[in-house]
Parts: sequence; structure tokens; C-alpha cells
Amino acid sequence: MEKIVEQGLLYDFYGELLTAHQKKVYEDFVYHDLSLSEIAEEYDISRQAAHDLIRRCDQTLKKYEDKLGLVARFTRIKEKTAELKQLTAARNNITHNQLTERVNEISNEILTELTRQ
Repeated sequence: MEKIVEQGLLYDFYGELLTAHQKKVYEDFVYHDLSLSEIAEEYDISRQAAHDLIRRCDQTLKKYEDKLGLVARFTRIKEKTAELKQLTAARNNITHNQLTERVNEISNEILTELTRQ
């Protein structure tokens, strides 16, 4: 997964667990595409401090994902949903019974994913 997309997803799921200061700096870096120099100037810190703070935020967000796996779960469900959409679009190429069977299988996989702890 592209790093900036991964950072965005991790922040979307776990960003509220960061401090207010960490959230502001991380949002400026990831969402507003500010450089380390711009962040350093904005928050009156050194460029190295900005870099270290963003790196620590990355590590913290990844630790949450390692423990909770919400982004991975979201990604798997999103892929299954895309597969459902693809199946229904290709319904002329498969029989009604095949379509029904596969939709049921995917639905069960999604339900299992949602109830997994």
C-alpha cells in the first residue's frame, strides 16, 4: 500500500488516540502536504523535531493497527464488497444458482470478518 494512503487510513482509524498536538502536526504533514520545514516554522520547532514527531506518530498508529487490525479488516471487507459488485455486473456470464451461491459465500465471509475479534 502506498505510504501516504496507509498513513491516511491509519490516521482515520486511530488518529483520535493521538494528542491534540500530534494530531495537528500529523494532519499538516499527511493531509495538507506541508513539508518538514513548513511544519517546523508553523509550530516553532526544529525540522528534526518535526521529523521525529511524525515518525513517532507513524509508529504509534502502526502499533494500534498491529493490536487491533481495524485497517486490515476494513480492507478485506472492502475487497469482498468490490467482489460482490463485480459479480453482479457479470451476472450474464454465470448462472443464477452460481451467482446466488457465490453471493452467499461472500456475505458469510463478510459477516465472519465483522464478528471476528
